[in-house]
Amino acid sequence: MSAQGSPYAAGPPSGRDRKTPKGANSLRRMSDRLECWLRRALMVVLVFGLPVVSVGAGLTAYRASLDTVRAQTADRHQVTARLTSSISSANGWAERTAQVRWTDTNGIMRTGAARVKPGTPKGATVRVWVARGGTVTGPPTTTLNATTSGWMVGGMAAFGVAAGCCAAWAGLRLVLDRRRYAQWDADWNQVEPQWSARFHP
Repeated sequence: MSAQGSPYAAGPPSGRDRKTPKGANSLRRMSDRLECWLRRALMVVLVFGLPVVSVGAGLTAYRASLDTVRAQTADRHQVTARLTSSISSANGWAERTAQVRWTDTNGIMRTGAARVKPGTPKGATVRVWVARGGTVTGPPTTTLNATTSGWMVGGMAAFGVAAGCCAAWAGLRLVLDRRRYAQWDADWNQVEPQWSARFHP
């Protein structure tokens, strides 16, 4: 066997022997590369952006609620008031609005409407919350409410980021798939006449 016909003959390597550069794929379209890049970007947003956004939103809401707690605690206080009329218990056990009377720190007699239990007799003492201006109000917000608000806002922010990423991914896939189908149709319109001609004499 001659050296020319020998499988071990020296010569340029065949195309099969050449190493393909990493990431180089002749079948990979631009849309495939774009999809890969955007998928990585969305993963970065989920891994790093989601915790930052959720923690930041939660802390902001917690601090704002805590400021409200401090303001309401400074503005409101409890007083002992007397009921000016009896409350019947004939219509159930739900609290009802009734008129009460108390004396403020300046010695001024004040009246207001407060929620009291049914069956409370006239002249009974009840504890009510009043604002600095002398109006009956509800109890101040507690730190537990502030903590709950922070967790809820943080959770909603995390859900919003995750939902946004999922929506972006779904929209991206929809757009790219439509582009691929259109390209496939265009390519097939070019190839189909050649394939059809092979089966006709």
